[in-house]
Amino acid sequence: MRPTANTETDQAVEVAPEISHTVPWRVTSVQALPNSQLEVMFVDGTSGKVDMGRFLSSSKVDGTVFEPLRDAAVFAEARVVMGAVQWPNGADLAPDAMYDAIRKGNVWVLD
Repeated sequence: MRPTANTETDQAVEVAPEISHTVPWRVTSVQALPNSQLEVMFVDGTSGKVDMGRFLSSSKVDGTVFEPLRDAAVFAEARVVMGAVQWPNGADLAPDAMYDAIRKGNVWVLD
């Protein structure tokens, strides 16, 4: 059997009834800010910042899915996918860890 090419275009799929989030740590919005920071809001109304500056400048990011996020234009492509912050290249952040840190101090600093 030969593999066939997928000629369908990506389309948004609507789900009925609409999915409602039942855990507070689901992200509902994200906005990229200068200096590798994000402003996030969660389903329960909690909001705060994520500071990725130190993490992205670290050599441990070299060669990983996070390395392209050093480019401000790529970083700005952050979006919410199924309750988590994600970038088009597949890099994502753990929403539960983000939520816990923001609840404690209004900011999650990644090292």
